[in-house]
Amino acid sequence: MAEDLSSLQHVRGLVKWFDPAKGYGFIVCPDGGPDILLHVNVLRNFGQSSVADGAGIEVVTHRTDRGVQAIEVVSIIPPEREDTPILSDLAELDAAEISNSPLEPARVKWFDKAKGFGFANIFGRDEDVFLHVEVLRQSGLSDLQSGEALAMRVIDGKRGRMAVEVLAWESAVSGQKTLM
Repeated sequence: MAEDLSSLQHVRGLVKWFDPAKGYGFIVCPDGGPDILLHVNVLRNFGQSSVADGAGIEVVTHRTDRGVQAIEVVSIIPPEREDTPILSDLAELDAAEISNSPLEPARVKWFDKAKGFGFANIFGRDEDVFLHVEVLRQSGLSDLQSGEALAMRVIDGKRGRMAVEVLAWESAVSGQKTLM
């Protein structure tokens, strides 16, 4: 933690890019200031291992000799998207129907960002739940790690069970919701 608390600042910006493999990314400061370094450990303390490019983010920053760094994530808002559903399975659902579905605890079985999909299991059930990369993006995430704990809203899609919203487990437990 910072020894000199005078350099702490509360900032809202947009995620410029974040690469989970590199372990860091940058936030664009809305007032034209320098980009803010976002380290994966700071993101993990918030309960996520990734964040989508273009997501709104609220952080506490600290100025160092090497630049401005995020030291705490306060909130993440998924990037804006068009109102048209991304997947055909979601075409007939409305946002209210999705947000009224229960959040279910799950764990990532595997996810391959290059393929654009993966699977998770709801705790206590053997069935696989399909995870599409576009659902992750609209939920404010960009990638998932095997074994990562999640909270998901799940529907019976045309080809089986699929996630329609994905939250970091800690976000769901603390009562935060994503915006559809």
